[in-house]
Amino acid sequence: MIDVRGLNLDFGHGPQATRVLHDVSFTVQPGECFGLVGESGSGKTTVLRCLAGQYKHWQGELGIAGRRLGHKLDRAHCRQVQMVFQDPYGSLHPRHTVHTALAEPLRIHGIGDESARVEAMLEKVGLNASFRYRYPHQLSGGQRQRVAIARALILEPSVLLLDEPTSALDVSVQSEILNLLDSLRRRDGLTYLLVAHDLGVVAHLCDRMAIMQQGRILELLTIDDVCSDAARHPYTRMLVEASRSCKKPDRRLAAGPVMAAH
Repeated sequence: MIDVRGLNLDFGHGPQATRVLHDVSFTVQPGECFGLVGESGSGKTTVLRCLAGQYKHWQGELGIAGRRLGHKLDRAHCRQVQMVFQDPYGSLHPRHTVHTALAEPLRIHGIGDESARVEAMLEKVGLNASFRYRYPHQLSGGQRQRVAIARALILEPSVLLLDEPTSALDVSVQSEILNLLDSLRRRDGLTYLLVAHDLGVVAHLCDRMAIMQQGRILELLTIDDVCSDAARHPYTRMLVEASRSCKKPDRRLAAGPVMAAH
């Protein structure tokens, strides 16, 4: 579903240019959740932004569902690929209601039945119709992230790019959002590319991951490899040691009912 081959990206021009991505390559299968893991500045979010069309001066080959991506963003790409950002408050307009945030993509793409679609999408992410006309400041952090997920899904994309989707949330709410994301992926056959620095989050959602450092992929591993201490690269082993609670969770928890208490 996602094909990244020899991805390079420079910031700056001429002799002042700095390369931030170095021949990044990986594939994500349809319906899979694949993790990009590394410390801040490793280049993992930069990869997402190239796939989302936010950076257009990359070099290499990018493909989604067998379709090679160009450097110009088009409507078809926006329908197929959407992004969920790290900070739900920052990604929602403070003067727009939840209804406006969800209805705007429908209007841009000329999709009708606006009211019913918005209400159905809110229900899908565990929020009822009473949230439609609230503003972001009237929502909790978890509720805001549910709205952000609903906005990403309103166009019915097949791929979600997840940029640290729980790192800005309270610990008590993080598992609810992770369970919601996992439930949506399994129910709708979505493909996820997840960026995270927390191996526990990656273990909760993903089956495979790539470890990144300084714009390079160091190692490709399954979650079982990581949890069975099969990682070979010293940096990967350091990450595992730093996240001593890393273990593959019981996926039955993620398939349970989605609550909207937070």
